[in-house]
Amino acid sequence: MQWLESVKWDERGLVPVIAQEASSGDVLMFAWMNREALARTAELGRAVYFSRSRGRLWYKGEESGHVQAVHEIRLDCDNDVILLKVTQQGHEPGIACHTGRHSCFFQRLEDGQWRPVDPVLKDPGSIYR
Repeated sequence: MQWLESVKWDERGLVPVIAQEASSGDVLMFAWMNREALARTAELGRAVYFSRSRGRLWYKGEESGHVQAVHEIRLDCDNDVILLKVTQQGHEPGIACHTGRHSCFFQRLEDGQWRPVDPVLKDPGSIYR
């Protein structure tokens, strides 16, 4: 897969990835991919990340059912960041965050403090086993 050679992998063999909702443009989450994760994502049309905490591939939605269908894979101008345009599946509206929210970017800086500004759509305790 020659196209994988164009990606500038970091010293750990990873590249940062942003998942963006194709329909709304909402930034849903940030994660990492290794070569295998990116290749599997392209092959399956489904987001597959590399979990640094687990030390293995992480198929988005493997526990929660909140799968990301991938419509486009883009590479930035420096070849060191991937953008996935996705449809977040598994709940309406889609839940991308392990906190049960639509987006992982739910905190906004207000008066020198981070405040959650987006609602919890589903209790995380009922999502993860």
